[in-house]
Amino acid sequence: MSTLTNEAVPSLQLPDGVRVRPLVLPDRADGPGSADLRALAPVRNEVYRAVTGRPDDDRSAAELLALLRSTADTVRLTWLIEADGDLVGRAAVILPQEADTATARINLELLPRVWGRGIGSAVYPLIERQARAHGRSALELWAEQPASDGPRLSAPTGFGSVPDDRIARFLRRRGFRLEQVDRVSMLELDDSVRSRLGRLLADARPHAGDYRLVRWAYPTPPELVDGYAWAKSRMSTDAPSAGLSAPEESWDEARVRDVEDFRLAGGGHAVVTAAVHIPTGELSAYTELSIGADRTATTHQDDTLVLAAHRGHRLGTIVKCASLLGWMEEVPTSRRVITYNAEENRPMLDINEAISFAPVSYEGAWRKDLT
Repeated sequence: MSTLTNEAVPSLQLPDGVRVRPLVLPDRADGPGSADLRALAPVRNEVYRAVTGRPDDDRSAAELLALLRSTADTVRLTWLIEADGDLVGRAAVILPQEADTATARINLELLPRVWGRGIGSAVYPLIERQARAHGRSALELWAEQPASDGPRLSAPTGFGSVPDDRIARFLRRRGFRLEQVDRVSMLELDDSVRSRLGRLLADARPHAGDYRLVRWAYPTPPELVDGYAWAKSRMSTDAPSAGLSAPEESWDEARVRDVEDFRLAGGGHAVVTAAVHIPTGELSAYTELSIGADRTATTHQDDTLVLAAHRGHRLGTIVKCASLLGWMEEVPTSRRVITYNAEENRPMLDINEAISFAPVSYEGAWRKDLT
């Protein structure tokens, strides 16, 4: 074992040939000082593909730069992990800046070819120390796990399970507990789906007489940004969160613009479809679709939410169906849509299943309380 010590990586006992160092982000993904970022992007993509078997989470260097940058609302710290001179993974600590949060979100990702060398075990203490140093008393991590036979772990919510595999064992040995399971669902965009969306939308519209649809591509028009920011803040309070920390998020125009910068990085495209309550003018439901510069890649359905006061009018069905129909016309080269939903969120899963989303994987949400 060799000891590596510097200001950013204190007193880690690392296997021989392994080095950990902070990632310094450049101003541009193709500018001076960008070599580490450009090397990290394909390594990160390979890590995700090894777990999921899909390219849906691929990010270009420009997209990764936007994803890793700190903002006024979230501080992001990233370290590169090298073995025998090659970049093989990263560690990350993400620090939401809401006043009432004591939780850090974390990542520890390694290429499969270096699994079993004790690298993850040696690097993990860095994550915990950094979280403690920033005043955090809990860690949370989301891990998609490949399908496998054998024992499974059930979520304490009573909905969903994940394999009790090497990922689960690594986390459990370090004191993490499974809190929630998300279903990862995929929709194949074809003519049969187009017809189904049209029928579902026509059936739902009569139940929403007091609402009208609005749709826009990022950046959000000034007249809609306040309503959109308020609806985004409700995602932190109205969506199922099981035993995870869910501090109320504060959203304003500046935070919306930060998200837009990320979605549009490197030529990305994003569209919001929303329902507005006609009597009050309140933005009452919304859904987001986004894609990177490669318009043949998989589309991501990001947030979808109906505000609690406006449920019961089939607004979830309306915004999702209208959004997907518009997207098929606007981005016809993207043939699949992926989305993530808590297994206990039966109303949203019902809508997805009616549309023909099918489960392809499951993601565990894990938590550790630091003592």
